[in-house]
Amino acid sequence: MSTTRFRVTDIFTRDEIRDLTAKSDLAGWWAVLSTWGIIAGTFAVMALWPNPATILLGLIVLGGRQLALSILMHEAAHYSLFKTRALNNVVGDWFCARLVWNDVARYRQHHVQHHSHTNSELDPDLSLVAPFPTSRASLRRKFVRDLTGATGLKRLLGLALMDIGALTYTVSGGARRRPRDGRRWTDYAREGIRNMAGVVIANLVLAGLLAASGHAWLYLVWFAAYMTTYSLFVRIRALAEHACTEYSDHPLRNTRTTRAGFLARLTVAPIHVNYHLEHHLLPSVPYHHLPRMHALVKARTGMDDAPDYLDVLRLVSAKPATA
Repeated sequence: MSTTRFRVTDIFTRDEIRDLTAKSDLAGWWAVLSTWGIIAGTFAVMALWPNPATILLGLIVLGGRQLALSILMHEAAHYSLFKTRALNNVVGDWFCARLVWNDVARYRQHHVQHHSHTNSELDPDLSLVAPFPTSRASLRRKFVRDLTGATGLKRLLGLALMDIGALTYTVSGGARRRPRDGRRWTDYAREGIRNMAGVVIANLVLAGLLAASGHAWLYLVWFAAYMTTYSLFVRIRALAEHACTEYSDHPLRNTRTTRAGFLARLTVAPIHVNYHLEHHLLPSVPYHHLPRMHALVKARTGMDDAPDYLDVLRLVSAKPATA
């Protein structure tokens, strides 16, 4: 299959495409409620047995579920989490995106450009993977910045500046300064209130529920996870999806699917996000159909077995360190 002639119908029949893209409200609610069930269970474990071991476990699990909320936002942005646009927009925003300082509408507008220009100079997410491969030492330094909160602090500053309109919106590292165009500080304030209000409200509700349970301190663990493990898991997820893949428009070569065991699904690969090649082939396929889609793609294209996340980390850190 050549780059210029590739079509999804080279792999799937139209009936298969219709079946694969069928949405399910039941599957959507299951993904959202099960994610929040794990979050609630993690809070309960820490509340019942507050000690360093359970808090460390909480940081890991909560960071993974925060990534799950981001993936659910991503599903909603594709209108594939639920059948109706209203559910995708409302549930995707208030139960998912707002809790990790994002919103579906702006993310959707940004993300469609990634699908239209994957691994090209016009890809808004190219900065996430362009520096790779790198050395093991460089990758290790990035992980240290993630786990010490340095990446999180940089993200918070960037989000605040994007929300007030000082920087262009992005979910990668490519934010640019927006021209002032005669705007006053009141204009920045109004834009900030408009973009941040939902984030503040959603997080105040979560903090209020934890305080009402008698364990307000648990919100600090939630925030600490957002600043540390979430940063690490987001980075590894992005590397697995596109780092060290072909710079072309061929959807079988410019992204990858990654094999995910239990630990990966708990942390870096929730909601079947590891089936990223399949997602780029048909972005409208809901998460719960991706494993079946992967089996069909593998059988019909002769695709090699997917690497696991350790394989990807070895690949992206294979560049020799410079003296």
